[in-house]
Formats: sequence, structure tokens, C-alpha cells
Amino acid sequence: MKQPVTFEITHICKQSGARTGILHTPHGDVETPMFMPVGTQATVKFISPEELYDMGAGVVLANTYHLWLRPGEDIVAKAGGVQKFMNYKGPMLTDSGGFQVFSLSDTRKIKEEGVYFRNTLNGDRLFLSPEKSIEIQNAIGADIMMSFDECIPYPADYDYVKNSMERTLRWAERGKAANRRPEEQALFGIVQGGDYEDLRKYCAEKLVEMDFPGYAIGGTSVGEDKKTMYRMVKWSAEALPFEKPRYLMGVGAVNDLLEAVSLNIDMCDCVLPTRIARHGTLMTSQGRINIKKAVYKDDFTPLDPNCDCYCCRNYTKAYLNHLVRTQEGFGTRLMSIHNIRFLLKLMEDARTAIKEDRFNDFKHEVLSTMKFDERGF
Repeated sequence: MKQPVTFEITHICKQSGARTGILHTPHGDVETPMFMPVGTQATVKFISPEELYDMGAGVVLANTYHLWLRPGEDIVAKAGGVQKFMNYKGPMLTDSGGFQVFSLSDTRKIKEEGVYFRNTLNGDRLFLSPEKSIEIQNAIGADIMMSFDECIPYPADYDYVKNSMERTLRWAERGKAANRRPEEQALFGIVQGGDYEDLRKYCAEKLVEMDFPGYAIGGTSVGEDKKTMYRMVKWSAEALPFEKPRYLMGVGAVNDLLEAVSLNIDMCDCVLPTRIARHGTLMTSQGRINIKKAVYKDDFTPLDPNCDCYCCRNYTKAYLNHLVRTQEGFGTRLMSIHNIRFLLKLMEDARTAIKEDRFNDFKHEVLSTMKFDERGF
């Protein structure tokens, strides 16, 4: 069977072992490693699809759960799929809806057949299963789909994680069988297993036996410390096939992205850049800036002299400070543009460093120059 998404490794850094590659998709080729902006409701907050494409976004995410509730997957399908619906020219990925469902811990009931829960908008009873998740994602039409899994909380005891992981494997098999568009949409399996090496590796090995075109690493960045997170990613990545793409879910802090690249992760996503922008927090080549501070009130320099984004080319810190203090939406828009472009460029620079066999030097330079705190932003 022809695979809709394939992966080509183009260079392995002699200094670090990190890699660059090309993800070939029905909507174009994208270089890896890459950061993927999150467009939860078929929109990345405050940024147009055309702007995303022009700033080099590559793959953009949409959220299965939210599009299922509004406007409904049938509407997206009638539009010709999510790319046509939102007018994005590049590749797209949909999550399974599992993370949103499992975050509703007060109302959900997890059964072997799927998860019962309540609509967060109107309280209606809903049911989501592996088959239903794939049915919705087939209708949405993104290039890459994700298996329905349980995002395991941290910490969790061994027996809970083992039972959950084994159910996730059964759900992955059911979801794969339910895919009605396997030649148009690639379905990735998701490695779970909490902070237990044997469970992580067992899960990865069983998913590999199912022969997915790519694999995601889930259940990280859910409250654990950095050392624990990196350990879980390392265990998972080591058990996955080297020649297939790896996607680390929900990661967007600078230190996490660079560590992921070191561990041969090819794709990362996070809502972080737009979320912190809404509160006036900006990632720059000099480190984190809280633009609300009075020190920026009469600072007429660009936000980041090393950034090529629309915001940094045209506006000053003083103007951004004014927009934030007066709660003008244009300020949030400018800061969202900057934070997204900052992470896209970070990964562009990482790819260049890998190709020049100096990724370890690049990683050290970034982390020492930017002076971010442990959170990485």
C-alpha cells in the first residue's frame, strides 16, 4: 500500500548524532526537526493561515475534540477538508481528542470500548472510542492523524500505568483497522508507559509490530520535572525505528525543544508561544521578556534585533508595552507572531547547526546566551 506520508533522513550530525530530515506529505515537504504551531479550532490564535505559511510554519495542528463539537466534522468535510476550510496551504496534523477528554477527569468514565464524558459546552453526554476518533479525523482530512490513547497522569503507580498502556495498545490496533483513508492520511501510534522504562519500551515495541508510518511520544510534560521528562522521551525514542519520524507531543519550551532534537525527535508542538504572548511574555535571543514592565515604557528598540518577524521589523518595545497596558488586541497579535516565528527560527537554526556538524555547540550557545529559567521560556 502506498504511504501518504514518508520520511527521509538527510544528515546526521557528527558532533551530536542529531538528525535532519524531510517529511513528505500530500500537502508538501517539510524539513525536520520542526516546531508545529497549534491551531486548536482550525486557527492559530491571532495569526492568519497565510501568515503562518509565509513565516515557514510547515505542519500546523488542529484539535479533533474541538472541531467535533464545533463546527462538526461534517462541516469541515463539506468544505473539502481542514486545509480548505481554514485556507492553509501546507500539511496538517490532528490529535486524537484523547488529551482533551482525559483532562475532564471529573466527568469521564474510561471503559474498554472507549470514554464516556460530558460536552464541555452544553453538558450533553458524549462517547469517544478509537473508531469514532478515527472517523472524525478521516472527515477532518489532515495529512497525519493520531491514535486514540489515554494520556497518563503523573505520577501514577505501576499497575495503573501498565493497565492503561495495554489498553492504549488495544485502542491503537482498533484505530488502525478503522482508518478508511490509509492512502491519503497517515496514522501515528503513540507511546505511553509513564515513568517506567520497561513499560515505555514494551509499548514502543508493540506499536512497531503494528507498523505505523510514524510514532508519537505521549504522556510527558504533564507535571513531571525536566529530568524525568527527558528520561521518558529517551526510553521511548530508543525503542522506535530510526528510519521513521518521531513526534514529541505538547513540548514548546526552548530547552525542551533542543533536548528533543538531541534525542532524535523530528516533530514537536505546543500552545506555549501564543499562550504566554497573551500575558505579555516573549521569547527572545537575549532571554525571556515581560513586556509589561515599566522599564520598556520608553524603550524604542526592536523587541529582538536577531528576529526577522513582522513585529520585530516594524515595532518597538515601547509600543508593545503601550498596547499591553491598554489591553489592545493588536499587541497580543504582534506578540503571538513573534513567539511563533521565534520557535520556527530556532528550529531552522538547529537544522543548520546539524548540517554543519555543530549541534552540541549550538545548543550550549543558545541555552547560555538566552538565559531562560528551567521552564525554557
